[in-house]
Amino acid sequence: MAKHRLHRAYKLDAAKIALGATALAGVLGAHAAVNADTAQTATTHAAGTTAKVAAQPHVAEVRENQADESAKGKVNVTAAQVLATARAQVGTSENAEGGGTKFQQWYASSQRAAETATRDGGNRQDYLNAAWCSMFVSWVGNQTGARPQIGWDAYTVAHAKWFAANDRWGTEAKPGAVVFFSWKGGKSLSDIQHVGFVVKDNGDGTISTIEGNTGNGKVEQRVRPTSQVVGYGYPSYAA
Repeated sequence: MAKHRLHRAYKLDAAKIALGATALAGVLGAHAAVNADTAQTATTHAAGTTAKVAAQPHVAEVRENQADESAKGKVNVTAAQVLATARAQVGTSENAEGGGTKFQQWYASSQRAAETATRDGGNRQDYLNAAWCSMFVSWVGNQTGARPQIGWDAYTVAHAKWFAANDRWGTEAKPGAVVFFSWKGGKSLSDIQHVGFVVKDNGDGTISTIEGNTGNGKVEQRVRPTSQVVGYGYPSYAA
């Protein structure tokens, strides 16, 4: 696939797209958040005029260094611990330029950022103002010691492909699972636009979640219709 380059994420009038749709345009480009009570599709993050946008990686490319971590097996971290860490971040907000969060700063300074910037065609500093839903999930994994099972990436599609490549992908909502969304209801991994954590299946066609980089530019608890779920990644948590 043609390579694009990383770019600074810009807000349109309504909301933002998750790290996904085109790649780091996926990082930066694909974050749309939907209000839980309306379940309306939000407007996408602009893939912007100063475009430095990334390419969509193939599954084989997604295995990279993360595959070695996943092979280590279960971590001594429970789903409840991961959700508690995620919940403690509720209210954390980005600045007016779409940056300034601890999640973006952590990711941009990480070894992984150097790897994914090379993969996607940009430099690690571009992540400082990139759409950050997948960085939030990755940060929680790192903070809790569950990174080998949660993975770390700034691009939602690549993050989902990593779960699929490691045979930890499915369609059942479980507490602590990593949930991937497509606002238009697409079911292909390439349709993914946003990511968060499952808190619970509400049993009424919705799930409760904790997500970063919502339409309000914050970490928030949301209720989402399962019709917008592409699938779930399953970290191998401790019992």
